[in-house]
Amino acid sequence: MYAAHIAQDRPDRVAIIMAEAGTRITYGEYEAEANRLAHLFRRSGLRFGDHVAMLMENNPRLLESEAAAERSGLYYTCINHYLSPDEAAYIINDSSARIVVTSAAKLDLARQLPERCPRVERWLMADCADPPAPFESYDGAVAGLPPDPIPDEQLGMAMLYSSGTTGRPKGIYHALAVAHPSEEPLGSRIQSQRWGLDGSSVYLSPAPLYHSAPQGSVSMTLRAGGTAVVMESFDAERYLDLVAAHRVTHSQLVPTMFSRLLKLPEERRRRADVSSLRTVILASAPCPPQVKRQMIDWWGPIILEFYAASEGIGYTFCTSREWLDHPGTVGRAASGELLIRAEDGSLCPPGVTGTVWFRGPAGFQYFNDPGKTAATRDVELGASSVGDIGYLDDEAYLYLTDRESFMIISGGVNIYPQETENLLITHEKVYDAAVIGVPDDDLGEVVKAVVQLAPGVDAGPATAAELIAFCRTSIAHYKCPRSVDFVTELPRLPTGKLYKRKLKDQYWAGRESLIR
Repeated sequence: MYAAHIAQDRPDRVAIIMAEAGTRITYGEYEAEANRLAHLFRRSGLRFGDHVAMLMENNPRLLESEAAAERSGLYYTCINHYLSPDEAAYIINDSSARIVVTSAAKLDLARQLPERCPRVERWLMADCADPPAPFESYDGAVAGLPPDPIPDEQLGMAMLYSSGTTGRPKGIYHALAVAHPSEEPLGSRIQSQRWGLDGSSVYLSPAPLYHSAPQGSVSMTLRAGGTAVVMESFDAERYLDLVAAHRVTHSQLVPTMFSRLLKLPEERRRRADVSSLRTVILASAPCPPQVKRQMIDWWGPIILEFYAASEGIGYTFCTSREWLDHPGTVGRAASGELLIRAEDGSLCPPGVTGTVWFRGPAGFQYFNDPGKTAATRDVELGASSVGDIGYLDDEAYLYLTDRESFMIISGGVNIYPQETENLLITHEKVYDAAVIGVPDDDLGEVVKAVVQLAPGVDAGPATAAELIAFCRTSIAHYKCPRSVDFVTELPRLPTGKLYKRKLKDQYWAGRESLIR
C-alpha cells in the first residue's frame, strides 16, 4: 500500500496521533501537506538526488517533510535536535543540504545555524507565523501550493548520520533507485511482513524520529495503512497508559526502555493493560538477558529482536521462542552471511569471540569519506564490518559482546564492558550504569563503573563497595570495576544509546586513550 492510495480511498483514516498534544492527522491531510512541500522543493530548484535536512523534535511537520522528500527523489537527513550548534551545522554542511526545515521549539538552536551554514538556500520554520530572518514560516511558504502530487514523482530516501557515540557522525549514503514512491523498498517490505503490519495496526513510537529505527518503523506503518502514535518523549508510565488507551498492537523499544518499565513499582506493572500488543520489536543495542527474560515473562513471547547497523550491511533476527532456546542471542542472519574474524583475519569457530562481518553486497558509502568507507570493507572476502564484537554458537546464532571501540585494554588484557554493564543494571540500587576504561599509570587503563542510582539510594563509599562486591560474585574479577563514580544522569541519547565518547572524555582530558 501507499499513503497516497489510502488518502484516496479512506481520507479520514487517522494516520498520526501525537501522544501528548493529542493532534490527529488523517491520511488526507498528511497526503496534502506532503504534496505541498514537494511542490515547494521543486519550485526551489531541487531535483533528483539533491539534499534537504530536518531539525526538529517529534513533530507532524517532520513526518510530512520526510514524505515530501520521498516523493521528490531527494535525500533527507534528520538531525539529532539535542546537538550543539557546531555539531548540527557540521551535519547540515557535510550533507550538502540546500533546504533546512526546523521548528519554533528549536528556535534557540536553529537561529545559530544560518551563519554557520552559508550554502543553505532556504530555512523553513514550522509552528511560527513570523520567524526571524532568514527563516520563513513553514505554513506561509506552502500556503496556496497544490495538494496534488508533483508531476515527476520519484522515490527519495533518508541519508541519516551515525550517532557519533564513538567519533564524529558519518553520513550513510546509498544510491537512489529510479522508482516511483509507491514502490516500497524490498528490505522495508520484508520487515513489514515479518512484523505483521497491516491496515489495522496501531504502532506506538516512543523514540526520537531522527533515529533510523523509529523513523523507518513509522514509515512502514504509514505505508501499511496503520496509525502511528508518536510520543514526544519517553516516559515509562505514560507509555503503558498509551498502550491501553489506543489499543496499541505494535511498538519498538530499546533495552534502556525495557529497564525503565521493569523498574516501575510492581503494582503499577500488574495493573497495566498490555493485552492489545501483538508484536514488540527490540533493537538498537544488545539487551541484558535478565531484562529481556523478565519482559517476555510479563508481555508474553511477542518480542522480536533484530540486529542491524544503519549502514545496512546485514541483518539478524530472532523470535522470543528462539531467544528462550538461545538466551542472549540477537538472532541468526536474515540478510548477508555472518562471519566472525580474529585479529589476524582468520575465521573464528563457534564460541570464539571476534569482529562481526557480513558477507554480501555492501551498497553503502560514508558520504564524503572514502577512507572511512574503505576501512569497513574487505574486498577480497567480499564482506563489511562496523566494528561490533561477538561470537556464533553451534547453530549460527549471533551473540554480541560489545563494540570494538569500547574495548578496555588493562595490562594487555582485552575487556569488553557490556557484560559488566548488563550485570550492574540488575542490582536493585542501580537505575543506569556505564563501564569504561580510565587512565592508570601501571596498567594503561582500568575498569570504572559510572552509576546512576535509584531514587533514595545513598551515593557513598558503602554503596560503591557493595556494587563492586556484587560484580565480583558473578563475573571474573578482572572484568569488575575497581572504582565506582556516581552521577545524577548518564549521557544517553534519547534513542537509549550511551554517549560513551562524552563520558570517557571527562577522564581522559589531556591524555591519550588507547581505545577511543
